[in-house]
Amino acid sequence: MEGHPAKSGFRMPAEWEPHEQCWMGWPERPDNWLEHAAPAQETFVRTAIAISKFEPVTICASTEQYPNVHKQMQHQTNIRVVEMSMNDSWFRDMGPTFVTRKAGSGITKHSIAGIDWEFNAWGGTCITTEECLLSPNRNPNMTKLEIENELKDYLGVTKVIWIPCGLCGDEDTNGHVDNLCCFIKPGVVLLSWTDDEKDPQYERSVEALSTLSESVDMKGRQIEVVKIHVPGPLYMTEEEAAGVIFSGHSVMRESGTRLAASYVDFYIANGGIIAPAFGDDKRDKEACQVLQKAFPEHEVVMVEGAREIVLGGGNIHCITQQQPVRPSWEARALSFIKIERE
Repeated sequence: MEGHPAKSGFRMPAEWEPHEQCWMGWPERPDNWLEHAAPAQETFVRTAIAISKFEPVTICASTEQYPNVHKQMQHQTNIRVVEMSMNDSWFRDMGPTFVTRKAGSGITKHSIAGIDWEFNAWGGTCITTEECLLSPNRNPNMTKLEIENELKDYLGVTKVIWIPCGLCGDEDTNGHVDNLCCFIKPGVVLLSWTDDEKDPQYERSVEALSTLSESVDMKGRQIEVVKIHVPGPLYMTEEEAAGVIFSGHSVMRESGTRLAASYVDFYIANGGIIAPAFGDDKRDKEACQVLQKAFPEHEVVMVEGAREIVLGGGNIHCITQQQPVRPSWEARALSFIKIERE
């Protein structure tokens, strides 16, 4: 398809709008995942099963891993496994960003498309971070304005809010926004927070809060901020660092490195919130309560073992990608969700 998607009537639906399915990759790289990805694979399985209770899941696995994944998922009725080789399993990064458009004004049918971004390896009203998109290893030949216009042209957004920095410890992604904050409904943002003024995350969260509090969305609404406390802080152990094989093509894992652990890195399913649990009982429980209050119509499911994903550089939101329903399917999807939830 030629031309910019927004000019052709496409837009990226909000994550809380109805989904047709969820896409995931399958981890296997020994130079990114602990112990040849075996512990991470267990958490990926738990995540996929949790999401499948609310919507269909497609897991993409390499030729070598396909038999293994198929065997583990063969009794799961709402999960399919397809063979698709890829560099790694961060589907939020490498998978397409889905956009949809409704029929009308010369368009004869509703449609859905995937944006094939130029993936440079971590390196609605839209929120992003300057730390990430203005990083010299990402878009060195583009100005901030050019990047903003690109987001508008491809996602169909009309307003971009720039936050200075991402989450503390998120060097792998240059500070992706999905670890720091996200929209949970129009005009309302969930923000990773800490009350510890000595924590380096505190300054980043305060800075983000200041930016958001002074911002309005594309409809002129003042941004409302809901805080959710980060776990820990958590750090990589010597055993965990030693369990990753450095290949020269990956990020060196060093003991004592702060992990970019955040409860904001969750997935919104059709009627469910699939969120990471890090084994920090106090903060895990607190996060569950905050999410349940923020999404009263959803069931919050905390996935145990999420530390295994953050060791690789992300979490549940990073390993998933929602495929929105085609506009013509929307009424049917909502009806299906209502029947299933009752």
